[in-house]
Amino acid sequence: MGQVVLEARHINKSFRDPVAVKVLKDINFKVNKGEFVSMMGKSGCGKSTLLYILSTMDTDFNGDLLIDQESTKGKNEPHLARIRNEKIGFVFQFHYLWNEFTVLRNVMLPGLKLNKYSEKEIEHNAMERLKLLGMQDLALKQANRISGGEKQRVALARAMINDPLIIMGDEPTGNLDKKNSQIVFDIFKEMSEELNQTLLIVTHDPEFAEKTHRIIEMEDGRIV
Repeated sequence: MGQVVLEARHINKSFRDPVAVKVLKDINFKVNKGEFVSMMGKSGCGKSTLLYILSTMDTDFNGDLLIDQESTKGKNEPHLARIRNEKIGFVFQFHYLWNEFTVLRNVMLPGLKLNKYSEKEIEHNAMERLKLLGMQDLALKQANRISGGEKQRVALARAMINDPLIIMGDEPTGNLDKKNSQIVFDIFKEMSEELNQTLLIVTHDPEFAEKTHRIIEMEDGRIV
């Protein structure tokens, strides 16, 4: 495999409640460009805590996190926000769309925030992402007027708008029925195989995980 996109080095994390409880224990792994990796484990094993650290949202840990071969250690919040917006796309279990905006505007928002291209270019790019996901006909609909499965595809288009180095998902099919879960999985697979998009997806669904390139299994705060 090619370039290393994300690397966790000896990541440890404790919560104080009121005594220190270790939730992540010496986490080490790499994700390469174009890899489609799933992360599994029982509830409470530390998956979501780890994802929060990997996405640079939580900096209170020991060890090091490298994104695009750059250490995030000791970087200030504006620098981390820039990395998040430029290099990481997010898809959550709940789509978190803005109901008062159109589908198109929702997809454009991270692009407008990054402020790298003109609004016209961002709109064009957003339409391209929607076309890719078969959603172009819904571009001008209000976000609250489309189905749950469609909302998740809009969330995916939004995650792709800044051409991120890696897309991270926290249970992105957790709220979908079997048919829509399969649609989302197929989109991920296509993104990985045809666009060389790197994906790291936390899932409870063994069927979903089995079809990815690699499974990182967690138990009790460790990778097993």
